[in-house]
Amino acid sequence: MLEILAIDHIVLRTIKLDEMLEFYIKVLGCTIERETPEETGLTQLRAGKALIDLVTVNSRLGALGGGKPTKKERNVDHFCLQIKSMSEADILNHLTKHGIKVGEFTSRYGAQGLGNSVYIEDPESNVIELRCQK
Repeated sequence: MLEILAIDHIVLRTIKLDEMLEFYIKVLGCTIERETPEETGLTQLRAGKALIDLVTVNSRLGALGGGKPTKKERNVDHFCLQIKSMSEADILNHLTKHGIKVGEFTSRYGAQGLGNSVYIEDPESNVIELRCQK
């Protein structure tokens, strides 16, 4: 039987690569792990023990997914990132400082059980759930 331990990676198609990189690097603290823009249009970002892959829509790899992402046609519903424990106020201050609209913290069930989390959106309108590690 398979046993899932964590999210390994997620692939997001984009037409706003520079904005996406700024968001995931400056706002969420990811780092660039690998880039193959000419070969596949892929930029891989390290997000803790997982990767967030950004693929440009007009690249060879990105074209496999069809048209560009829109507000009505998202590539994913949402994904959840576990973040290091910090106060809700500190999380809100950090996000609002970067001009990110923030929802309300709500108790939700996830891989680690019940816990408070908040939803935000990246520049391509992908919904991200941020959840503090226990």
